[in-house]
Amino acid sequence: MKYFETEFTISPYSSDASDMVAALAGEAGFETFEETETGLKGYVQQSLFSEEALRDVLNDFPFEGVRITYDIHEAEDRDWNEQWEQEGFEPITIKDRLVIHDGRHLPEASFPVAIEIDAKLAFGTGTHETTRMICVTLLDSDLHDKRILDCGTGTGILSICALKLGAREAIGYDIDEWSTDNARHNAVINRVDDRFQSLLGDATILNKVEGAFDLVLANINRNILLADLPLFREKMAPGGRLILSGFYTADSQMLMEKAASIGLRLLSQKKDNDWACLVFST
Repeated sequence: MKYFETEFTISPYSSDASDMVAALAGEAGFETFEETETGLKGYVQQSLFSEEALRDVLNDFPFEGVRITYDIHEAEDRDWNEQWEQEGFEPITIKDRLVIHDGRHLPEASFPVAIEIDAKLAFGTGTHETTRMICVTLLDSDLHDKRILDCGTGTGILSICALKLGAREAIGYDIDEWSTDNARHNAVINRVDDRFQSLLGDATILNKVEGAFDLVLANINRNILLADLPLFREKMAPGGRLILSGFYTADSQMLMEKAASIGLRLLSQKKDNDWACLVFST
């Protein structure tokens, strides 16, 4: 996967301004950031990058007297997660009911639900607030015999969690070939591969997927969610639910308005730090 590296210079620099730049750039599709002495380095997939979108979010920077400049170039084509692959991660527990671990770090106690993830990315293991909030929502749901759609499946962790909680079938898709392969691999590790299908593509691939879903999961950035919500709605069964995360609490209102415009009803909302999770129903 090819990335652009963008170096943001913040003048005058402050940690609050740096956090705001990361939040705004995240709305424009940036995935990862590194702190620098004068600002941030941000990384975005070349296929998803829009400089116009980046300019739009930075033009309304809310800190008076702060100037943001940036320089874009192609990122070095290397394994961005080599250290993560080598070190793995310590077991992550959620509500004392779910443990997520890799093959190197086994949990010391037993849990009702255990998921092993051979992950090359920290995001998607349960370390991120958005993944954790969706997992909590799944733990509190009746998933017995439900059909699940996992949009932007990543490591496959949300599908695997749902299947281990009683779901009948899960179909996930992702634009990244590595993610679809890794999701299949993780499904095999967790012995749910007979009920899981991983597809390569964006939301338009749903036009080729037959049938409706009892539960749709989408842990994706705000702009993609806004664009794809109508497609999600079309795949929801009567009485079906939609769980959205991957965006900041400041973006919740526009997503709620978009959902309402296509006939979805807000059931609940959560927040963890500055991140949000919304649950809707048909």
